[in-house]
Amino acid sequence: MSVPTLAFLVTGMGGQLASDFVDVARPLGQTVFCKGLTSSELDVTDPVAVKQTVAAWSDMVRADSPDHRVVVVNAAAYTAVDAAEDDEERAYAVNATGPALLAQACGANGASLVHVSTDYVFPGDRAGGPPYDVDDPTGPRSAYGRTKLAGELAVRALLPDASWVVRTAWVYGATGANFVKTMARLEASRETVSVVDDQAGSPTWSRDLARGLWALTREDAPPGTYHCTNRGETTWHGFTQAIFEELGADPARVLTTDSAAFARPAPRPAYSVLSPRAWDAARLPQLPEWRAALAQAFRLYGSAFRPAA
Repeated sequence: MSVPTLAFLVTGMGGQLASDFVDVARPLGQTVFCKGLTSSELDVTDPVAVKQTVAAWSDMVRADSPDHRVVVVNAAAYTAVDAAEDDEERAYAVNATGPALLAQACGANGASLVHVSTDYVFPGDRAGGPPYDVDDPTGPRSAYGRTKLAGELAVRALLPDASWVVRTAWVYGATGANFVKTMARLEASRETVSVVDDQAGSPTWSRDLARGLWALTREDAPPGTYHCTNRGETTWHGFTQAIFEELGADPARVLTTDSAAFARPAPRPAYSVLSPRAWDAARLPQLPEWRAALAQAFRLYGSAFRPAA
């Protein structure tokens, strides 16, 4: 009798989360199949490509055993927050139409879907909290947030019994551009940097997030919406000071400023902390505290965060 196997099809390969998810899953050998697809290999906005790709993956996996569980992990996203203000149509295609197509394809093939969403679906106007719970009213204030919320709603409507919507925030990793790499570059090129201290959130290491998504599927948690971030909270200023400490630099070189000094096309949430209540209720493994996660990320991948000499 064959042992049921998880078979992951991961979109958005090349991005930090998808790359880490595949890294986490592949060493598990016979307990998992895992295939990552870049945007050039699968355009999630293409109905025919999505339908054919999910069907082909499902057929291949189940040819090995009909008991294998097929799970699509959607890490593909339009994440250029400011650019989305002038390109909402494209952002909607990737962030809303894409998830809808994946949900339909999963439904047609008996597959489950993990859809990764964002803190930007909330208004972010809670001064000092409390953290946003999964059932709190949404109210995105940017095109990016609106399109990500539309994706959530599509997934829940089209695949309510076989999908997980997982919101996260402030993600950084060894692959691709992110806040940690930007601050490391500025540390090497400037005497001081000014960073806002009036926006709070939970920095989240993409590898910890990948492990969380893996646990969600492995434990076959109830379908629904979850929040998954590293524990604790800080501000962008506090996060940057911690980055400087990991670089061996003086955190006093990080100066305090506020959001008014950095006018941007898309408003940023002043408060982005997400409650883990639903995650904990499902008895899923807690992600580490954010500061410990940052230290671990630098221990394992420090060279990836530092600018090239």
